[in-house]
Amino acid sequence: MMRRLIANLALVTLLSTSAASAAGLKIAVVAPESGPFALLGKQILDGATFKAKERGSEIVTVAETCEAADNDALGKAIVDSGAEAAIGFLCKESLEASLTALAAANIPAITVSVRSDILMEDALKNNWPLFRLVPNAAAEAKKITEVILSGWKDKPLALIDDGTIHGRELVEAVKTAIGEAGLTPVFTDTFRPSQEQQVSLVRRLIKSGATHVFVGGDRSDMAVIARDAKAENSGLTFLGSEVLNAADQPVPLQEGVMAVALPDYARDPIAAKIVTEFSEAGIVAEGYVLPSFSAVTILEAAKDTSSAQNLPLRDAVAGGQFETAIGTVRFGPDHELTPSPYRLLVWRNHRFVEPAQQNQ
Repeated sequence: MMRRLIANLALVTLLSTSAASAAGLKIAVVAPESGPFALLGKQILDGATFKAKERGSEIVTVAETCEAADNDALGKAIVDSGAEAAIGFLCKESLEASLTALAAANIPAITVSVRSDILMEDALKNNWPLFRLVPNAAAEAKKITEVILSGWKDKPLALIDDGTIHGRELVEAVKTAIGEAGLTPVFTDTFRPSQEQQVSLVRRLIKSGATHVFVGGDRSDMAVIARDAKAENSGLTFLGSEVLNAADQPVPLQEGVMAVALPDYARDPIAAKIVTEFSEAGIVAEGYVLPSFSAVTILEAAKDTSSAQNLPLRDAVAGGQFETAIGTVRFGPDHELTPSPYRLLVWRNHRFVEPAQQNQ
């Protein structure tokens, strides 16, 4: 009789523990509800809400205006909502205004958009509970450098930029990094952007002896340069940055142009099931939908760990490894997304794909 009572008590305890670990949590979704960024805000809310309903997590919405003057009360609104965690944060200003209050309340925040290196440096210095599901600003140059050194080290390399701050700084970062590895470009130049043709630039590239070119410029400029290079029968191979992932107009991008960019998570096999479920619910899994879905996945898994190990939620987020719709996610000691999500992509059949998928 006593053994049966003990067994029953153990079963009740196990069921109670399982129920507790499966319990949801209250999450503040900080996203624009109106204005020019409302569509992006809806993507964030759609993804978060869809995941939360699976196990009863509660979503509270906190409007993000992305206007510095309106951000003073944002952190207070999140704390007053009773949220255990916050996700979203489309704008840097919103994070800067909120993090002190979130840190005081020990509420972890996961941004799906903000990439500022300086903000994360401040967060680490002040022990703010900030994590992000996007790469930082330095990760792009690092991945481009990796691609060049792994595949182009024995190729005559040219580096060209469009003279903008982003293009110039990106090319300079890559040039410095490959220089430290002993690689010197055969040609460097700054071109005039937004031109209808770039034949003279292409001819200078050909004359330099370069066969492979990294372009620090936008989609339209790359399209014109690659088009003119093809017309000149140059045989040049082109690589660009994440800004190539834009509208394919007015000049279409040439087949085979490469880019270091974020993948289309919705096309990844690991997300196939949830993408189908989104589609059945009338939601297109684009933009921030899958990242915000994944942010809730992370927080719910971290809540299980937090409950089981009696840890603060922020510590469970910092120390965990999470299987999500955008892949396996960990946060390094610097609270940055690891591994970097940047991938080498190639333009095939009107879309960027990974090289292994280009014939699919």
